[in-house]
Amino acid sequence: MTTNRRPPPLAFLCLVSVLCLLSSPSLASSAKRHYVVYLGGHNHGGSSATEADLQAVTDSHHDLLATHLGDMEKAKNAIRYSYTRHINGFTAVLDAEEAARIAKHPGVVSVFPDRMKKLHTTNSWDFMLLNKEIEIPSGKLIKVPSEIWKAARFGENVIIGNLDSGVWPESKSFNDKGYGPIPAKWKGLCENNTKIGVSCNRQLYNKGFIEDGSTADPADLYNPRDMDGHGSHTLSTAGGNFVPGVDILSAAGGVAKGGAPRARVAAYKVCFVVEDGTSCADSDILAGFDAAIADGVDVLSVSLGSEDFADYSYLADGLAIGSFHAVRSGVVVVASAGNSGPVQGTVANFAPWIVTVGASTTDRNIDVHVELGNGDRLKGTALFQKPLPDHKQYKLASAADVKLPNATAEDAILCLPGTLDPTKAQGKILACLRGKTARVDKSRQAKNAGAIGVILCNDEASGIELVDDIHYVPTSHVVYKDGVKVFRYINGTKNPTAYIAPPVTTYGNKPAPSLAAFSSRGPNVVTPQILKPDVAAPGVNILAAYTMAGDDESRKYPYQLESGTSMACPHVAGVAALVKAVHPDWSPSAVHSAIMTTARTRGNTGDKMNDLNEHESSSFGYGAGHIRPNRAIKPGLVYEVAAHEYLELLCSIGYNSSDMGELLEKGYKCPKKVKSVFDHNYPSFSVPNLGSGPVTFKRRVKNVGPPGVYAAEVKEPYGVAVKVVPDVLKFDKYGEEKSFKVMVAAKWKGAAKGYEFGGLTWTDGDHYVRSPIFVTDNLVIDQSNKIVGTY
Repeated sequence: MTTNRRPPPLAFLCLVSVLCLLSSPSLASSAKRHYVVYLGGHNHGGSSATEADLQAVTDSHHDLLATHLGDMEKAKNAIRYSYTRHINGFTAVLDAEEAARIAKHPGVVSVFPDRMKKLHTTNSWDFMLLNKEIEIPSGKLIKVPSEIWKAARFGENVIIGNLDSGVWPESKSFNDKGYGPIPAKWKGLCENNTKIGVSCNRQLYNKGFIEDGSTADPADLYNPRDMDGHGSHTLSTAGGNFVPGVDILSAAGGVAKGGAPRARVAAYKVCFVVEDGTSCADSDILAGFDAAIADGVDVLSVSLGSEDFADYSYLADGLAIGSFHAVRSGVVVVASAGNSGPVQGTVANFAPWIVTVGASTTDRNIDVHVELGNGDRLKGTALFQKPLPDHKQYKLASAADVKLPNATAEDAILCLPGTLDPTKAQGKILACLRGKTARVDKSRQAKNAGAIGVILCNDEASGIELVDDIHYVPTSHVVYKDGVKVFRYINGTKNPTAYIAPPVTTYGNKPAPSLAAFSSRGPNVVTPQILKPDVAAPGVNILAAYTMAGDDESRKYPYQLESGTSMACPHVAGVAALVKAVHPDWSPSAVHSAIMTTARTRGNTGDKMNDLNEHESSSFGYGAGHIRPNRAIKPGLVYEVAAHEYLELLCSIGYNSSDMGELLEKGYKCPKKVKSVFDHNYPSFSVPNLGSGPVTFKRRVKNVGPPGVYAAEVKEPYGVAVKVVPDVLKFDKYGEEKSFKVMVAAKWKGAAKGYEFGGLTWTDGDHYVRSPIFVTDNLVIDQSNKIVGTY
């Protein structure tokens, strides 16, 4: 075994368990690059396998590759990873010709390039009522645990794994105060590197994988420590301990905690800091899944993904493959929907066995008011270290008016690097337009040019989406219509002035939640008969634990505000952990169903959720709706799916037995009579081609509550008839299953030319089991999996 081989995956359980994985994109040259050779599943029992079993798998990988490379030593040197526990396969450095030859081997399911994926608080859990405020006899308001926290004992002893950028183990969110012994079901190890001080405890476990570090920050290699911050943030959101007195620059204060604050957390580091950001390779992601399954995690939170779906195959996607093996092993897998919204057809992580999560807002704002010289008072948001020295009016200018001679006004108004003239910007507040570069970088450029403040104005596409970034100078990030007012005032006034007030935290703002503009939207362009995303959860301005790495001491904070579907994903993972704590015998699909069918589509005003451009949102953005944790433990009915049914779904959309090979230990053969894709037992209904004729769905639901009678209530999409047969289901006992059909037809020729939405709700008066319905006449998707239109 050569020195550049990746060490076998290790993991440990403590407050957080961390696994580190890294691949090098620099190796993807025209001659040689990393390829994943996927062979399916194993027969040796996964977690119960002996060292001899695992070595036999590794030897078989060497033998297979040697037959194609012609030399055993070459084969051993070429392999970077051997997946030996639940996932069967390896990653090797090959050229295209070698990869093509291996792909033809009868025991190989698929061979695909090792593609790179990207990484996609105090108040959010209170907003979802995990803490309830009540008045005690003295008149004082106190917060008490919700029903789900009590029933789940705060997620006690459930193990949440996180595939991300690692963990900052010193964070107070990962202390093990109040925790008992490590659960016996934990089978992993602690990758405890005392040299760099990455340790474990009774709450935290960690693990790291590394393939090649030629493009990575050297400090990020060979250890599970989080140098990016993303992994610590997501992990603490899902299962961080209670930490009182947390804030960021005196704003957003409160008690930091995860959704399951007594869960055990395991960090698997599969993402690394590279030259152009943070990158996560398919090979590392697969290794993370393989280790987490063997270690005994109950829930996996995966806030990363790809947003390039050209030539997509479920059998050439490391995340889809790894998550399938996890779900088959009883692990609930939750993943982010992506940050390419509001463009439709951009939702990622759409495999039907994954819980896919979009991002929404909460009712907390950090308000930063701007007072213009004409008396207008505008409300924006931002954070900054020091306020303006005096409450007075300061000179205000458009950034376009303080440009350098060689810069264009179009670039300068965006406050791009190298466009602002210090002789003109000195001592002024600049109005900068959002776009092209990072929001925070605009205040950095303003500071470098001598400006004392920034009014960051949304462009029209950004609408009303605001983000509480930490800026370099006093800044207020304002909505589009207020930005228009700012520029109109500047252009129409000889000596414009403004004042930026200090930040003030407010709660109870309406409407909330709203769908984030950046949150990727459906429809699912690969399997449009499966509606994605599944649900939405808080993902805007979430305060959670962060890394303390970095050179700029002035910008190191133990807790940071972050936004993205990456932040929404661990909220759902935390809820999944609570559901598993209450119902440890439930399958991943039952948990998936419970979270979806108890979600809500209305906000705190009673109206339907809007997106952050003030348009009414739809199931393309929030799926079944915004999660409601307290309802998820008592859904009444669940739509349950066995592992083989996912394979039947793949058969129904064109995959065959040779494609899928040995996805199950004993192999799998597509049935001679393949079921309709519309019969997959999913908790939603999607009709992308009603113009081809009426569609009938077959579904079954399992009673997970008391005996009762459920009646169907239908909200028909406009122009569409929906009939449920039977429309009454009687359950005599827990665990009983009943089947029904949903028939969908156009009410008139040409109905549903656009996107139409409705819903089906089964109710016994106490439980409301709601599923969204999406219908369009003919969804047209081109060969690169992009929406052409509806015709």
